[in-house]
Amino acid sequence: MAQETLTLRNNSTGKEVEFSLLKGTVGTPVVDVSTLHKQMGLFTYDPGFMSTASCKSAITYIDGEQGILLYRGYPIDQLAEKCSFLEVAYLLMNGELGNKEEQAVFEHEIGQHAMLHEAMRSFIDGFHYDAHPMAMMVGIVGSLSAFYHSELNMDDAEHRRISAMRMLAKMPVIAAACYRHSIGYPYVYPRSDLSYCENFLNMMFSLPSQKYIEKDNYIDPVAVKALNLLFILHADHEQNASTSTVRLASSTGANPYACIAAGIAALWGPAHGGANEAVLSMLAEIGTVDRIPEYIEKAKDKNDPFRLMGFGHRVYKNFDPRATIIRKACYEVLESTSAKDPLFDLALALEDYALKDEYFVEKKLYPNVDFYSGIIYKALNIPVDMFTVMFTIARTAGWVSHWLEMMAEPGQRIGRPRQVYTGKDVRDV
Repeated sequence: MAQETLTLRNNSTGKEVEFSLLKGTVGTPVVDVSTLHKQMGLFTYDPGFMSTASCKSAITYIDGEQGILLYRGYPIDQLAEKCSFLEVAYLLMNGELGNKEEQAVFEHEIGQHAMLHEAMRSFIDGFHYDAHPMAMMVGIVGSLSAFYHSELNMDDAEHRRISAMRMLAKMPVIAAACYRHSIGYPYVYPRSDLSYCENFLNMMFSLPSQKYIEKDNYIDPVAVKALNLLFILHADHEQNASTSTVRLASSTGANPYACIAAGIAALWGPAHGGANEAVLSMLAEIGTVDRIPEYIEKAKDKNDPFRLMGFGHRVYKNFDPRATIIRKACYEVLESTSAKDPLFDLALALEDYALKDEYFVEKKLYPNVDFYSGIIYKALNIPVDMFTVMFTIARTAGWVSHWLEMMAEPGQRIGRPRQVYTGKDVRDV
């Protein structure tokens, strides 16, 4: 069968050139324009890369029209129901779910890599107590190559694997240390007898005389379940801004810790990882349930600067499949928590109002994962400025998977986008 092509014609020169159509396993075909400039003397212009495929990847697939999210071919709802976060991390990194023995070895190694070099405590203490935790995350993760420089031969597949495991293991430890530093509490070491999510909660909240989690004594199963679920749902999301940043930085040959630090910096933006924090800010602005109709009307007004955060999604044009999963967990957490925060009642009332409003139903502006995740994190006593850090912990699984995939590909070239120059033409001084 002949390869499918697309013919482009330059009207100014009359020249016609055929370009190959590339088809993935599923999804929209793409035009291979890698030789466009060579053959036609042209570049493409695509702000925001809305119509540009920057790479080939076998990790995650999204169909925004149908509300589909697949990790390595597995639907997100099945993984969320049947797997732990570390099982999903193994899947993303290795391409297949591990058997019982493989998963046990993987989780044991994660536990071995969780400890931080003691010298890093001085580095963390160097930050001001009120430094934003994301600023600390960028700096600390970027510094890891100075502490763990023995396996940084990026031509060695085993060195790459070890680097990826280190980042996945250390991210929750670093995150918890950032939080403890901000409140002046002593750091808590990771424990080998706790699961990934249990460990994080223990490192965040345990006190010398009373642990937030005590194995064989008390574990809040609802909190652990919700955290595990959120980490799975946020583990990867195809070629988003932060993942693309990791890939672009990686194309220069930079060490993996620097590349992940770049991804963290990109995630920090309110248009990306800060969306769930924006949901709580919006709820605080609305204030009370009786003001919901007023703000719903403001959201419909294109001339009003107010935006209803946590509804709709740039990628998902129908519904966010992750929101469908996390909604149930959100209600479970709110029912189990002893905190009676009026913000929770406001959030649920806003959800109910919007789901019944004809404008939102017609536009398919349903609550997305950020709407529910912010509410859950607040109910679990996670500080608002730690919300994006939580996203960072989860997304590390996706970042290192894309990094491993990219570094294993032969013939990698440095990323170098083009531009449309709009400055002055040549002129003399």
